[in-house]
Amino acid sequence: MDWQASLSILVTIAVLGTLIFTNVRPHIVMMAALTIFSATGILTPSEALSGFSNSGLITVAAMFMVAAGIHSSGGVDILVNRVLGTPTTLRSAMLRIFAPVVLLSGFLNNTPVVATMIPAIHAWCQKIGISPSRLMIPLSYSAILGGTLTMIGTSTNLIVNGQYQTLTGSEGFSLFFITLVGIPVAIAGGAFMLLFFPYLLPKANQQKEAFTDLREFTLEVSVATDGPLVGKTVQEAGLRNLRRVYLVEIERGDTVLTAVSSQVTLQGGDRLVFAGETQAISQLLRINGIVPSCTQEDTALSKSRPERCLVEAVVSPHCAAIGQAIRDARFRDRYGAVVLAVARNGERIQGSLGTIKLQAGDTLLLEARPAFVSRQRFNRDFLLISDLGKETPQHDRAYLAWAILIGVVGAAGLGIINMLDASLIGAGLMIVTGCLNTNQAERSLDLTVLITIAASFALGAALQKTGVAAMLAENIALLSDYKPWLMLILTYVTVSILTEIITNNAAAVLMLPITLEMSDKVGLAHEPFVLAIMMAASASFATPLGYQTNLMVYGPGGYKFSDFLRVGIPMNIFVGAFTIAIIWLLFPLT
Repeated sequence: MDWQASLSILVTIAVLGTLIFTNVRPHIVMMAALTIFSATGILTPSEALSGFSNSGLITVAAMFMVAAGIHSSGGVDILVNRVLGTPTTLRSAMLRIFAPVVLLSGFLNNTPVVATMIPAIHAWCQKIGISPSRLMIPLSYSAILGGTLTMIGTSTNLIVNGQYQTLTGSEGFSLFFITLVGIPVAIAGGAFMLLFFPYLLPKANQQKEAFTDLREFTLEVSVATDGPLVGKTVQEAGLRNLRRVYLVEIERGDTVLTAVSSQVTLQGGDRLVFAGETQAISQLLRINGIVPSCTQEDTALSKSRPERCLVEAVVSPHCAAIGQAIRDARFRDRYGAVVLAVARNGERIQGSLGTIKLQAGDTLLLEARPAFVSRQRFNRDFLLISDLGKETPQHDRAYLAWAILIGVVGAAGLGIINMLDASLIGAGLMIVTGCLNTNQAERSLDLTVLITIAASFALGAALQKTGVAAMLAENIALLSDYKPWLMLILTYVTVSILTEIITNNAAAVLMLPITLEMSDKVGLAHEPFVLAIMMAASASFATPLGYQTNLMVYGPGGYKFSDFLRVGIPMNIFVGAFTIAIIWLLFPLT
């Protein structure tokens, strides 16, 4: 083994270890690996950067915009409102969620689909008397299964297709290449949920009351009109660094000052809203110049004001504030929002807000300016932004957006144009027709995801070029005793395990060159193994961190980590076994 191969192995191990055991964001890790391979000469600059020009990556970017057009035009809401109805049993409710979500996720990025469905499901649950904890996991799993219906159902399929074209020089796969496997797997997975989930899902939704009563975690006082605080800034008045509470907003006459700066000058009669320990009211009233609020019949935050909005946000695994206390993370300055409360494992965390260290999956109740929702909706720091103001979506271009999507799918599916051109045309039409404005289009391009995908191509290229992929393929073949069916199982299981502990795109990109080397060495067809990689990289059910839609429903469903293990492990085993059986039956390995 030469030094290039040894270094490639070390870099691969370092990448896996960093992704598994640290909070370093994946795009940083992958770019570091790309830099090492390029700087050491293992890859030429063009080889190292080939992922950035890959057709699969550009297709993913374009489909982000197409999905954003459907989302921003209210297209998803139309379908949801017409399909949900009023079921009388849990199984019928699950079926009403399963059918539209699987269909939508087959052609759209499932993140905005699930983001749109979560508040709708919450309101629906109250209407039909079923706990959200009984329906949120089925929502996520339906989106995962739907992503396996077509090549554009999830970014992983497109990336595998693009990398396959690069490694083999072939034309790649058609839009419905995966459909022959995806449809029976989705139907079987849905049947499994309907049969067993009523017994496996938690019966109580612990978070139902987490953010219901604003009085439980906010308190209000006023500035005395003739007191010593009039004319002082927030900082000078000593209101910025209180230990148990912190200032959220100032209500001044007919206006509201949100995400208050330390340099705001106080005026007599200002109504100050604080978040934190409500028992700290006595601490505030001891400050000379602070008096009890004279309008306690209504909380300030319960009034609808154009200057502010209340939103719920689920912290993603890539949030820069994870592991930091809210006060140390400079949340107000970084995001232009103020944390009112934090819920974890379905229950609101009591105590001083400023000292709470954020974790992936935490649900935050935020007060922010109206621009926050539109600015952060596609930000990877938060996987879900739900506007609690319940603004009515604008549906005037929803049908046009659907027509564009159907046109894109039809053109690519019939082979009139390739997937890349179809997606680019679709993205352009979304903007030209007004279904999506340019700002929304820019925000829909999740740069951290795109950089992670593009940079990860360098890792796969290095493994193949240095012979490491061939070596690993030989070991897998030996382990399976050169039995094709066992190789297929090992491929699926390996990708499935990697997907649970690192990103699904990284798992697929890492395994594809190894699998291709293995199938070539033994004289087997590529297609069954490529399908196994695509399916295994999507079928991540066992943990809330394995797939982004799982994490999105983690907080709103009031789940514990063990809930996903109890439901997801049987689902993983069943879907994996069924997928391998379908591939074995429909696609000859030799």
